[in-house]
This record gives sequence, structure tokens and C-alpha cells, in this order.
Amino acid sequence: MASTNPVQFIQQVRAEVSKVVWPTRREVTLTTIMVLIMAAVMALFFTLVDLVIRTGLEGVLNAF
Repeated sequence: MASTNPVQFIQQVRAEVSKVVWPTRREVTLTTIMVLIMAAVMALFFTLVDLVIRTGLEGVLNAF
């Protein structure tokens, strides 16, 4: 395994960080809003699926 001295490591890290394309404030805001909306939609979906499964299971168990 090649050994890198700390100065070279810092130089390499700075070179790599300079290549990163950082998102704009607007992109971060829109992405955050979309994530929150999708989380709410998925929570609603799984709540409804749980309700349907629970109701069906209770119906089957009460039939016996």
C-alpha cells in the first residue's frame, strides 16, 4: 500500500473538493420540498395499506 504524506493528502483533498459542483439554494429548497412531499405520500400510502390489511385480517379472524 502506497504511503502518502499529510501535505500531499491535503493537496489531493483540496483538488477533489474543487471538482464538486455544489447545488444552489433553490435546488436544495426544491429537493427538500420534494422529499417532504414524497415522505408524506408514502406515509399515507403505507397507512392505507396497513388499514386494508388489518381490516381484512380482522374480518378473516372474526369469521372463525
